[in-house]
Amino acid sequence: MPETSDVVELILRDHRRMEDLFRLMRSVEDDRGAALREFSDLLIAHALAEESKVYPALKRYKNIDDDEVEHGEDEHDEGNKALLELLQVEEIGGDEWDEKLEELVEAVTHHADEEERTILNGARENVPMERREELGAAFWEERERLLKAGCGSLDNVRKIVES
Repeated sequence: MPETSDVVELILRDHRRMEDLFRLMRSVEDDRGAALREFSDLLIAHALAEESKVYPALKRYKNIDDDEVEHGEDEHDEGNKALLELLQVEEIGGDEWDEKLEELVEAVTHHADEEERTILNGARENVPMERREELGAAFWEERERLLKAGCGSLDNVRKIVES
């Protein structure tokens, strides 16, 4: 477990790591394939852990908009589709790679920004720290379980998108 168990901080930490991985995937000097593999695992584990452990709990708070939470789930689907399209590109660094990477960056960045402004700010203001820490522990445990299972593999991402 990291030094904080506040679910808001854990989610923000993942968002910042995703931004770092975007930079690596754009860089001709880095191992873009390795960055994509890490990103794929992280995005899928992060989203599934949010949907199973965090979002249902946040819907119980009257000052957190249920529509925003449901919209967040829809945006996870969009990010997963964009990820699948990038994972299916055969030539890392080619024109198609660049195009699909930018579509992924746009989908995930849009979602992270909205989630931070609406859902996470609402959680920070309305959910007691003790509950945020409980949610953080549950989120982290599920996220780690999914990461260990290789949840970002092409086959698994395909199954998630098709379901």
